[in-house]
Amino acid sequence: MLRSKSLSSKMADVILISILVLVALTCILPLWYTLSLSLSSKTAAAAGAVALWPVDLNFDSYKQLLQDSQFFQSFWISIQRVVLGAGLNFIIVPLMAYPLSKTVKDFKGRNVLMWTLIFTMLFNGGLIPLYLTIKSYGLMNSIWALVLVGGAQTIVFNIILTINFFRNLPKSLEEAALVDGAGPWYILFKLYIPLSIPVLATISLFSIVYHWNEFLYGLIFMTREEFYPLQTYIQQLVVSVDPSTMTEDQYKRMSELSNRTLDAAKIFIAMIPVLIVYPFLQKYFIHGITLGSVKE
Repeated sequence: MLRSKSLSSKMADVILISILVLVALTCILPLWYTLSLSLSSKTAAAAGAVALWPVDLNFDSYKQLLQDSQFFQSFWISIQRVVLGAGLNFIIVPLMAYPLSKTVKDFKGRNVLMWTLIFTMLFNGGLIPLYLTIKSYGLMNSIWALVLVGGAQTIVFNIILTINFFRNLPKSLEEAALVDGAGPWYILFKLYIPLSIPVLATISLFSIVYHWNEFLYGLIFMTREEFYPLQTYIQQLVVSVDPSTMTEDQYKRMSELSNRTLDAAKIFIAMIPVLIVYPFLQKYFIHGITLGSVKE
């Protein structure tokens, strides 16, 4: 295909490239600023003198970070949450999406179950009933409160995405397998799942990012700081707190954490796992979204 070399076409290319560069900068600059702040001196950070380059370059914040046991405890809790949450998501979604991708003729209860799932996306019982439910099940201060409640928030969207992906797979493959005597379990695990790596990688990425970044349920279901996931712990570093309402221990803790360079170091370290995982799943991301969003 020959590309147009007209002036208007070149101008359009320049505009598109400029927009993409600006979008890229809006993503990169906050990360770069956080890194620069974490590598600057406390005095420069407190005075607001740090911009895009570290001032009085030093690694004191990262040395202090190594001594913060609560940070690593929260980091470990978040890793457990991501592994359990993404693992359950990876298992449950294909098992639900496969029968729901069939027609009503093949699965008579499909529409009832599908509308039940969609209803949960539109309506919920509210925060107080959710809290009372988790408390009645004895899941307060438990990793499972974060895994189960967080997973329930995203699983329906992932199921719908996977359903549409399954519907785009050639029906002749399943028909040929049925002729050869294959059953539903064999078709799912030997045909559908191997062909669905793009969408499964995509929903896994969604699940990983959600469980890693979510902080609200940590505040609601965890009554002690040692059970906080990482983002809940970091959120406490930047939230505005009235000193008059704090206990002596809380005030001492907040005074220790009021170092902007140390906080920036913690935030930057918290970004690294997602930045590492994303490139490995990126090649599946667009393909999984495209095929999973188009209904046959």
